[in-house]
Amino acid sequence: VPTCFENYSANVMVDSKPINLGLWDTAGQEDYDRLRPLSYPQTDVFLICFSVVSRASFENVKTKWLPEIRHHAPGVPFILVGTKLDLRDDDDTLETLREKKLSPITTEQ
Repeated sequence: VPTCFENYSANVMVDSKPINLGLWDTAGQEDYDRLRPLSYPQTDVFLICFSVVSRASFENVKTKWLPEIRHHAPGVPFILVGTKLDLRDDDDTLETLREKKLSPITTEQ
């Protein structure tokens, strides 16, 4: 059973000032579409993550995540984060993608 969200917290120094960095890892499943926005108030920045070896994951940035955060948290900046970079050069992964006539997401995309 997937969790709705997980919290991570760390105290870090930024410009010699202590900052409490709180990360909320929210569930992306459709079942949580109504609950997830409850974690958005007072968000300073969103990290939108996608897999560089999954076209569907990348497309979800445009079709799901950006519309959702723009609706529920207009004006809040986001950082786009590509994950699984190590698989971009993995022979087995590349072969699987080739069989499906796909390729890893590039930095230009």
